[in-house]
Amino acid sequence: MLPLAQATGGLFGNPLLLLGLLFVVMYFTMIRPQTKQAKAHRALIESLTKGDRVVTVGGIHGTIRQVDDATVLAEVDGGTKLRFDKAKIAYKVVPDAA
Repeated sequence: MLPLAQATGGLFGNPLLLLGLLFVVMYFTMIRPQTKQAKAHRALIESLTKGDRVVTVGGIHGTIRQVDDATVLAEVDGGTKLRFDKAKIAYKVVPDAA
């Protein structure tokens, strides 16, 4: 006759196996998507050029007038120009196809 601990062990009886499974689930639900998003944002930052319409993380819309190593100069309204860190550009505005 088997001891009670062996009889009820089952597939998830090993704590290391359960911990490993938990890590795999966390990787595919949290770590991998965030890494993918960071890679896409880096590609966006590297592709910024003069004339691109962008939106900052603060919600300011503007057109890029100058691109430096770490900053961009964007015209926001009526000739007003603001300088932003490249990392604070949230996305490019895609022109309508209409």
